[in-house]
Amino acid sequence: MFRLLWFFCLPALSLAAEFSLSGIASRVHSHHPMLQAARLAVQEAHGRQLGSGRLANPTLETSFQNESRVSPRTTVFAIDQSFPITKRLHLEKLLTSQLVTAAELEVQDVERRLIAEARSHAVKIVALEKQRALRQQQTALAQKLSVFAKSRAERGELSPLDAVQAQVDEQRLVLEARRLETEVISLLGALKPMLGVSPAESCTISGDLRTLTMPSITPWQQRADYQLAQTKISAANTDASLAHSKRIQDISAGFYAAREGQDQPAGNRENTGFVGFRFSIPLPLWNRNQGEIAEKKATAERQRLEAEALGTQIASEADTARREMQAHADLARETRDTLLPLVMEQTSKLEKAYESGQTDLLTVLRARDQRLQLEAAALDAVRDFHLARIRYEAATGAIKP
Repeated sequence: MFRLLWFFCLPALSLAAEFSLSGIASRVHSHHPMLQAARLAVQEAHGRQLGSGRLANPTLETSFQNESRVSPRTTVFAIDQSFPITKRLHLEKLLTSQLVTAAELEVQDVERRLIAEARSHAVKIVALEKQRALRQQQTALAQKLSVFAKSRAERGELSPLDAVQAQVDEQRLVLEARRLETEVISLLGALKPMLGVSPAESCTISGDLRTLTMPSITPWQQRADYQLAQTKISAANTDASLAHSKRIQDISAGFYAAREGQDQPAGNRENTGFVGFRFSIPLPLWNRNQGEIAEKKATAERQRLEAEALGTQIASEADTARREMQAHADLARETRDTLLPLVMEQTSKLEKAYESGQTDLLTVLRARDQRLQLEAAALDAVRDFHLARIRYEAATGAIKP
């Protein structure tokens, strides 16, 4: 019994979820609640497609008239069916098929934007973790320098102000690491719902930022929203043709049958009947659907102009993102390969000179701060390169789960 109670008194273990950078897209595709809701729009479009392009239901009529002095007893049955003499049913079926395609493309476009946003958050989190690791390395060096300055100050070999300044620099780096940790928490809070992770569940992003390689040029015409714009143009043209087909209403045709019975004076009953066919043709004299036709033509022209504007915007987005990638890659390589080695060598020389008493502490701290800024700038350039790459892949529609 004691062991059982001890088991139930244990604190609940916190759940933990780990995702890699390469698995963010597939996780968003399968677990984002907004995408799960958006996919129902496709089912709605399929439902509308099932009821389109069908004939109207036939009409069954019946009437009964009892015998009177001037008319016999009559029972009439009739069935009528309306038929279009234009391509209205075919156009309705085609329009709903195009709307199904539009709904699928709209879901793909929502997925494209959500994946790009989630990947951007993940890249920023990984970059911030690298910045935190850099601050921790600098903190360890600052702590070592602080201990050295304090011991030299206690022996009277250095000024106590140097020891205090070294401690201040160490605390500054600690606070900077905490600030970066706060930014990570904020980004994880925004990323969790996109990955289908509950707020109580901890989440970590693993993986490393890829090398700074430029992706191959991808045609942006495959992007979902541009394909959606083209589909809307086709649907608008079909809708205009459908409005034009409604100029003439459906014709109606049917059969009817009647049976008549009338009592005779001699006590006999005379029964007669007849069968007929009727045909109804509406005359388009007053309303030829001119208003709807003009409206649908204007809508089709508007969709065409919007598609052209979207194509120009997408081309500009893709070109800008690619130029940003190249600029950030050049900056990162120049910083890491040219400037940073020189600063690291100079900092190492100054630290040795300070230990031998050949320079002051302020010069060493200034050199370390320059090194920290360059290392942080190199990480920022790598981060900005990958963010620009995500924008490029989103602009060209290359982002897929």
